[in-house]
Amino acid sequence: MDETRTNRSLWTLTAPPRDFPALAGDLVVDVVVIGAGITGLTTAWLLKRAGKRVAVLEMNRILSGQTGQTTAHLTELLDTPYATLRRDFGEKGARLAASSSRAAMEQVASLVQELSLDCDFQRVPSFRYAETARQWASLEQELSAARDAGLHASLTHAVPLPFPVKGALRVEDQALFHPRKYLLGLVDSLIGEGCFLFENTRVTEVHDGAPCRIVTDRGTVTTAAVVEATHSPLNRVLLQTKLSAYRSYTVAGPLEGPLEPGQYYDSQEPYHYIRTQSVEGRAYVIVGGEDHKVGAEEDTGRRYAALEDYARKHFPVKQLTYRWSGQVIESTDGLPYIGRNSASRHVYVATGFSGTGMTFGTLAGMLISDLILGRQSPYAALYDATRVKPLAGAKDFIQENAETAFRFVADRLAKPEGKHLSEVAPGEAKILEVEGQKVAVYREADGTSHAVSPVCTHLGCHVHWNGAERSWDCPCHGARYSPTGKVLNGPAVKDLPSRKLPR
Repeated sequence: MDETRTNRSLWTLTAPPRDFPALAGDLVVDVVVIGAGITGLTTAWLLKRAGKRVAVLEMNRILSGQTGQTTAHLTELLDTPYATLRRDFGEKGARLAASSSRAAMEQVASLVQELSLDCDFQRVPSFRYAETARQWASLEQELSAARDAGLHASLTHAVPLPFPVKGALRVEDQALFHPRKYLLGLVDSLIGEGCFLFENTRVTEVHDGAPCRIVTDRGTVTTAAVVEATHSPLNRVLLQTKLSAYRSYTVAGPLEGPLEPGQYYDSQEPYHYIRTQSVEGRAYVIVGGEDHKVGAEEDTGRRYAALEDYARKHFPVKQLTYRWSGQVIESTDGLPYIGRNSASRHVYVATGFSGTGMTFGTLAGMLISDLILGRQSPYAALYDATRVKPLAGAKDFIQENAETAFRFVADRLAKPEGKHLSEVAPGEAKILEVEGQKVAVYREADGTSHAVSPVCTHLGCHVHWNGAERSWDCPCHGARYSPTGKVLNGPAVKDLPSRKLPR
């Protein structure tokens, strides 16, 4: 692999593709799961095991969303420090956050063994390392909170990195795996006996009721319960006020020197996250970071460049043969929202996983399946999707929603980037003013132009161009569209309407 595989992850390229049919007509099942990533497939598998008939509906291809863009850490080291969780959720809440993360990891390990899944699962230590005295002091404070929460944690100066650091918070018995191989194995035992998986089937409407109706572009599914496992829930306006969307970038390449298998996180803000992976018998390093708010960066290519520079400076790697990006959804109070959605009787949501989507996605499948089956879960109250934590999330809630309100107005008042198609070079995109209206215009390399409305179909903010990923991104709630206006990421469910350009 001499060329960089841009925007195609290592997971996608090292596991065989699979084809599944689209929905063809109407269907009746017990549960509909919207989204075929780790949350949706885990939920569906657990419900099938309990005897439920389940239909999984995927807008694109299975595992093509955020599960395909992960770095696949299974860890108790969450993005929110345990000292912060203890302050905001109490000692019991911090312990439940730790024990639920451990339960999710053990669920993956159990299924790997039960189904004999060949997915490179391995137990490794995690290291959150410090490079300055201030960072080290912060880790000393975190150690007490992490131990109180139940983590097998210690401070160490023996950090197996190829560059000097002050030391690290070491946590034992974390895990790595190949998420696509793992989930394709779940799919093999999911389909059949009244359970279905449909690709290229877009949900356009969700009607809560007894029964619920799920309207798609391929037919209608009637069901008793609905699980929105879409990373960002579909058009859930109230829930969206408690979330913010970020892009995060990843590069990977073969190691030219030793690096002990493990998970590594620096203490910068935003932080870098590193792990190892064996690909066809060769050791690779995967490095992620350079996060930014969705829609806040047009020259996203420079994010990749900065990450590649970081990787080459810190690790024995010459060629970075893969690079990809993913969407990270942050909650205002530091923990995911998992459970029955606000004002819903039969609709369940799971979102706000931050940077630990494989852990929390698995947990969401466990928790939501328990709720649907009427089982008691010790974690239900902690992750309740309707919760409001005024003290924990107030600052972020106010800041994020003030920024959304600002973007809603400012982008409408902003000057267009041009008025004529000739001002858009091949391979580029701009917001033009055409006959008094703003139009989002993209020109392909051969000069073919595509014009769409710049107004996001979710709540009406204006989209911005993302150069490296060639997408129209909404800075308000993270919806993303292809150059021709097709939905790539929720919460939007409708494409950007096409517009005509004068000759």
